[in-house]
Amino acid sequence: MAGQVEGKVALVTGAGSGIGQASALAFAREGARVVVNDISVEGGEETVKMIKNAGGKATFIKADMTRADEIEMMIRKTVETYGRLDCAHNNAGIDGDTALTADCSRENWDRVIALNLTGVFLCMKYEIPQMLKQGGGAIVNTASTMGVVAHQNVPAYVASKHAVVGLTKSTALGYVKSGIRVNAICPGNTHTPLFDHVIERLPEVYNALMAATPIGRLAQPVEIANAVVWLCSDAASYCTGHAMVVDGCYSIQ
Repeated sequence: MAGQVEGKVALVTGAGSGIGQASALAFAREGARVVVNDISVEGGEETVKMIKNAGGKATFIKADMTRADEIEMMIRKTVETYGRLDCAHNNAGIDGDTALTADCSRENWDRVIALNLTGVFLCMKYEIPQMLKQGGGAIVNTASTMGVVAHQNVPAYVASKHAVVGLTKSTALGYVKSGIRVNAICPGNTHTPLFDHVIERLPEVYNALMAATPIGRLAQPVEIANAVVWLCSDAASYCTGHAMVVDGCYSIQ
C-alpha cells in the first residue's frame, strides 16, 4: 500500500536530531524523497544514513536557517536534486536562555527570534515560489504549546512561537487559492535533546511538567512527526491555517 506522501519530495530543517529527525524518518517511511537539513553535518548525515538503511531516499544539505543566502541555496539544491518541492517542515529552532523579561538579554532575544521566527519566514519566502511554479505544496512550521499558552521564564521563545502561529495563519490566507496549504504544529513536552537541555539547566522543571501534563508522560518525537506528515498528506487537503496542538492536554487546562 502506498504511503501518505508517496512520490513526493519533502524538506525538513533541523533534522539532525529530535523532532526534525523523526519527521525526516517519517516522511521517508511514508514514501517521500527527503532533503535533510541541519547546521550539524554529523547529525544531518546520521539522519540520512538512518533513512537509507531503512530503504528510503535522502540527501543532506547543510544550511544556516538565519542566513537568507544559505536558505535560498538549500531550496535551489533541493530542486536540482529531486526536481521539485512538495512538502516542507520548517522545524529548526532553539529555546534560548531562561530569564524573566527584564533579565532577558538583547543578545538572547535576537538569537531566538532570528532562528525561530525569521528563519521560518525566510524558509517560506523561498519555498513558496517553487511551490507556486508546481501548482501547490504543503508547509508545516514548528511552533509549540508555548505558541498558544505561555511560560514566564522564556519570553523570547514564547514570543517567537506565538509569532510563528500568526505568520502561519497569515501565509495560509495569502496562498489558500494557489494550492499551497500552510499549517503549524504545536508540540508539547517532547523527549528531545532540546528538552534535555532545559532539564539539565532546571532539573526541578521535569517533575513540575509531569504533574502539569494530564497524559502523564513526555511525547516521543515520532508522535509529533506523524502529525506533521499527516498535515502534508492529501488526507489533510482541507486543513490549512491550523495550529495543531499535540501536547497530551497540557495547554487546555
